[in-house]
Amino acid sequence: MTAIEIFPWSAGFEVGIPEIDAQHCQLVRLLNLLAGHLAYDIDIPGLNKIFAQLTDYAAYHFETEEKIWQQYLPDDAMLARHRKVHASFIADVIALKQRETDQPLDKVIEEIVCFLTHWLAFHILDRDKQMAEIVLAMQKGASVEQAKIQFDKSKNSGQQLLIETMLAMYENLSTRTLQLMKEIAERQKVEMRLRLFANVFENTLEAICITDAQYHIIDVNSAFCQNSQLEESVLLRKPLQNIKSGFLDKVMSEQIQQSLDQTCHWSGEIWNRTPSGELEPEWLTISAIKNAQGQVCHYAGVFSSVGQLIKRQRHLEHAANHDALTGLPNRLLLADRMELAMADAMRNRCYLAVCYLDLDGFKPVNDHWGHDAGDLVLKIVSQRLTGVMRKNDTVARLGGDEFVILWGDLNDAEYCRGLLQRTIDEIEQPIALDSGTVSVSASIGVTLYPADNVPALTLLLHADHSLYEAKNAGKGCFRFYQN
Repeated sequence: MTAIEIFPWSAGFEVGIPEIDAQHCQLVRLLNLLAGHLAYDIDIPGLNKIFAQLTDYAAYHFETEEKIWQQYLPDDAMLARHRKVHASFIADVIALKQRETDQPLDKVIEEIVCFLTHWLAFHILDRDKQMAEIVLAMQKGASVEQAKIQFDKSKNSGQQLLIETMLAMYENLSTRTLQLMKEIAERQKVEMRLRLFANVFENTLEAICITDAQYHIIDVNSAFCQNSQLEESVLLRKPLQNIKSGFLDKVMSEQIQQSLDQTCHWSGEIWNRTPSGELEPEWLTISAIKNAQGQVCHYAGVFSSVGQLIKRQRHLEHAANHDALTGLPNRLLLADRMELAMADAMRNRCYLAVCYLDLDGFKPVNDHWGHDAGDLVLKIVSQRLTGVMRKNDTVARLGGDEFVILWGDLNDAEYCRGLLQRTIDEIEQPIALDSGTVSVSASIGVTLYPADNVPALTLLLHADHSLYEAKNAGKGCFRFYQN
């Protein structure tokens, strides 16, 4: 917070009684704290908390004062008036605080701060100083009457005028100081936002540049320098089109300018040539910035590498559609491939073989050699399956040691038989592991579409049914579905 105080404390406010002076100083500190919170727009609970501390401490201070005055002036009219002033203060503050029901709390607190500043200055300089001087005189041996006479002699008309002048100055000064504190707080907020924006500008991963109205570069961030592989000093004052070649495209440039003229914004894909000479897509968001007269004075452009986004998107799509261990299509991609393959079979009047494959002898390998060895076997089997596939065929892993093969564009079932036997023969080849050699085989269940003219899921169920027939036939063989 700002060090400016709405009520600067000084030795001139001391009344000469240490306990009273210490409490006055604390009241002033709380008043300054309340004003500071108000200037900095601290949340409402924060304002209420400081206000409660101030009013509670004021009540405690009044109680302390009255005990001291009571000790020296027990039946004096001055003490009665002092108590009345204290009670009036509490009532006035409560009345001001109750205005928050129909006014914003910050406005109410502002009124209270101004009231407190004037009241506290008057309370200290006038009433408390008078009472304190009388008490101090009595402590030196004077009677009540002697102390009052002594005070009246010391307090001439000039002193009273000076006090009233100071009070008027404090009232005016407190209002101006509070306004100044608010202005300083607002300026500091603006400066903080500017520092934040500068930090974001400099550290964001997107390449950002600012140009003048003629598209000459006047500022860039580090990402823009890295993207263009040029130093900031080289980029400044250069036409943007010299750095981003996409602006050289007349049609694209006119389209961007038309949108900027109409809406002050444009977003879209733009192809720029990289420092290595390659064309690369970037996503550009550019905005026109106007001055107070409504004229375009600057343009701000943000360039995002679409190439990286595309790579990331492709990576995510691949992960969503492929088995993590083998890299083969998973159930999700298999479903899509089956729909396409079935449509091709109907259109080309040929067969589609849907083959459900399960490894024979895999569990003993996994149990004896461990899961790492089992994973290696699955990878090698996947590679062998891929090796016997044609370009447009599909092999997918459903999980465990289960696979599905889609053979399309088949003229007859006999050709399919040859592919099936070749697949089994390939899988049965020994597999070398670090600690030995293992062998597995495969059982395959097959159904032909559209001879088996059912939906894709039912085709898989029929192929699975045939797989179990192959298992029951002794394994290491294939069986066709018979409807």
